[in-house]
Amino acid sequence: MEGLSVLDMIHQGALVTYPLIVMSIVVITIIGERIWALRGLIAGTLQTAQSLVGKLQKGDFKTALATAQQGKSSPAGRIFRDVISQQEGESLEYLSEVIEDRRFEEVEALKGAIWVLGTVAVSAPFIGLLGTVIGIIKSFHNMSVQGSGGFTVVAGGISEALIATALGLAVAIVAVIFYNYFHTKLERIEAVMTIASDRVLEAIRLGRKTNGNG
Repeated sequence: MEGLSVLDMIHQGALVTYPLIVMSIVVITIIGERIWALRGLIAGTLQTAQSLVGKLQKGDFKTALATAQQGKSSPAGRIFRDVISQQEGESLEYLSEVIEDRRFEEVEALKGAIWVLGTVAVSAPFIGLLGTVIGIIKSFHNMSVQGSGGFTVVAGGISEALIATALGLAVAIVAVIFYNYFHTKLERIEAVMTIASDRVLEAIRLGRKTNGNG
């Protein structure tokens, strides 16, 4: 559309463009926040587990707990801190349940507000379509009021109305791409946490044998 700026397109796209703009700002904010929150968690989880395994296998639970405390700012650090602090006198089956519960809590917390991305991905196209339908209705109404027909009468109104659909689709495409990305990322993080947790539990079992408690 030659000579038509982005601001002109937004203004001509009718009132529904403004909630879509708000949605786009929310989507960009959530994307940035979740990328920052999930950064380095896969490598960090494996590194945290590796730093604990050797100490646990030797039966040095006190040092292992202190090491886990240092990593309490990370999900893995909190999970391993809780299970190591409760390991004395508890069965491995109980500790496995503790890890599973803590892991579930941490993964749920890591999801943050990504559900909003899914909601926007579903609703944005319909909001844009609503704007387009309203614009087309107005175009035909103006044609009837003017008492004249032809493509030139309604072409401008229809092109303006379609802007709402285009904006709605653009917002939805970005939202659904990152919604799927974050879900895949979280599945990988949970899988790594499961692997690391199994290694820590096995190290605790060997550590107990070292101390004669196996």
